[in-house]
Amino acid sequence: MTAVPSRLERFASVDSTQRVVRGWLDAGVPEVAVAVADHQEAGRGRHGRTWSAPPGAALLVSAGFRPEPIAPRHAWRLAAIVALAMLDAAEDAGGLRDGTLALKWPNDIVADGPDGRLLKVAGVLGEAIVEADRLAGVVVGIGVNAGWPAETFPPDLAPSMSSLHALSGGRPIDRDALLDGWLARLEPRYDALRAGRFDAGAWSARPRTTGRR
Repeated sequence: MTAVPSRLERFASVDSTQRVVRGWLDAGVPEVAVAVADHQEAGRGRHGRTWSAPPGAALLVSAGFRPEPIAPRHAWRLAAIVALAMLDAAEDAGGLRDGTLALKWPNDIVADGPDGRLLKVAGVLGEAIVEADRLAGVVVGIGVNAGWPAETFPPDLAPSMSSLHALSGGRPIDRDALLDGWLARLEPRYDALRAGRFDAGAWSARPRTTGRR
């Protein structure tokens, strides 16, 4: 079995947990290396977008993998299992009904809003390191709006976002419990993936946007 995590370090503030974990992989730290931050000064999303949250309002975490048995064309499955593990952990931490959270592939965890629009609860960013047609490493970051009260959402983003705090009706969200729940669910999924098994059924059941424009 793969150690999850082999290294876990917490930071009050960093520029990006993605950069920290990529540096660990480059330095030879064994998988699965995990960095957690209370605040990111230069958090990133897809296509160079920024990802920001007030200190302590979100779970900001990156995990570094060395998935050598996995073909580069299947690198996306690392981000998929990270998201699936977080879906279940987040619903548990927020006391939410099963199915409250869903995927908006390729990089969002969402919930249904009252007007039918999808509200972003978390973002996922996967970055692959390919060397000589070999998947040498993958860093997957995820930021979850955890104990972020709806009344303090940025005005320009408020109509399109939510948090576990808001979805649960104001329940306090323990970020440490959320982290522990995610790691516990990630380990068996990653062991299965390394053994050549991907839970396609669980994956296909969670996207909310299948068949939608």
